[in-house]
Amino acid sequence: MKDRKILIVDDEPIARDNLAHIITKDGYSARVAENGQQAIDILKKEEIDLVLTDLCMKGKDGMAVLDEAKNLWPAIEVVVITGHASVDTAVEAMRRGAYHYVAKPFKINELRVIVEKALEKNLLRKEIRLLRNQVDASKGALRIVGHSRKIQALRETIHQVSQLDCNVLIQGETGTGKELVARTIHELSPRGKKRFVAFNCGVFTEELITSELFGYERGAFTGANKAKKGLLEMSEGGTVFFDEVGELPLSMQVKLLRVLQERTLLRVGGTEEIAVDFRVLAATNKDLKRETEGGGFRSDLYYRLDVLTIAVPSLSERKEDIPLLARHFLAKHARLGRIAPQLSPEAERRLMLYDYPGNIRELENIAQRILIACDGDLVEPQHIAAVFGDTEGLTIRDNREDWPSLEEHEKQYILEVLDEVEGNKSAAVKILGIDRVSLWRKIKRYGLENPDA
Repeated sequence: MKDRKILIVDDEPIARDNLAHIITKDGYSARVAENGQQAIDILKKEEIDLVLTDLCMKGKDGMAVLDEAKNLWPAIEVVVITGHASVDTAVEAMRRGAYHYVAKPFKINELRVIVEKALEKNLLRKEIRLLRNQVDASKGALRIVGHSRKIQALRETIHQVSQLDCNVLIQGETGTGKELVARTIHELSPRGKKRFVAFNCGVFTEELITSELFGYERGAFTGANKAKKGLLEMSEGGTVFFDEVGELPLSMQVKLLRVLQERTLLRVGGTEEIAVDFRVLAATNKDLKRETEGGGFRSDLYYRLDVLTIAVPSLSERKEDIPLLARHFLAKHARLGRIAPQLSPEAERRLMLYDYPGNIRELENIAQRILIACDGDLVEPQHIAAVFGDTEGLTIRDNREDWPSLEEHEKQYILEVLDEVEGNKSAAVKILGIDRVSLWRKIKRYGLENPDA
């Protein structure tokens, strides 16, 4: 109980000291404040589990303490104590989030019960919040499909990086899923409830980049009939993702560097600096280090962006994930009402022979073409041939002895789907494209009744 912190707020020294003595005697850690402002200052510095506050105090009263406590620490509980009890004030305190309302003089044992119950509720709130965060994190990680060692390492890196409020450079070939990595980092971060803004640096002219990112004031140029916020300003408190940041013109690199250094921006046609707060995630398929050496990218901006680097593996580096990804995309793009076809072992083998220069994006396109070629419930080699043309012309890396067995793929895939839908078998069969009986048989066959299997 020593780690449970209780803040006692009362402008009467005797009442305050007596209550602190009782709280300490009961094994709790007591903090004291002689007025509302002092209590708020304490709350801003450390997390408190329970506040016991007098209602009537000069300056910031008990209601102000209640409001600020709930705003700073959502899980906190507050008990309002006063010698001026009335139905109206009690109702108002409860409406604003107070756990209980106690009138003076109170009985010590009754207050002890209230304190114990309030701390139990506080602990429950924290546990629920922790579980919710764990579930959200699990769902976010599962969006990155695969069970290869490289993908497992990538998921772990994402979990670690998401909690660090620093700039991140995401490197990888085109089509490897760099934006998905960025979105997952954002969603798992403390900024996850705020806005995620993605901006492709390679598709706009320099003038459009300036107005899109920085916004403009009314009359800044012809057609600017009213002021407009830019994407950087609109992402306040959230995350900005600069895709293909290596394509950013040098003049824009200077402007972006200034924003990152000063944390302020100037709208086009504006005269007043605007403070901004956002996290930057940037992605590129270029070697920015080499670009800086050749003068194509500013070294000072590079080092601002490259606080941490995440390398996203190409599909050719994680070929064991191809069958899992292919089934995922077949289920994703199967037309409404159609059960996604399964891959035959030979179809899987054929898919794994190809190098996929377009990476995951190319595999998803291929899965969509397979759905057009195959109108049955099983994808056979001829359907793969219809998509690729001559499959004998595929680039072959025939290390089949190292490939995991089809059963291992299937077991892992079923496990990931069940985790994603939190054990809901009705939802699982829709994703897997099989009926409930088949799913039940596979669960029995692979011993998946135990989630740890």
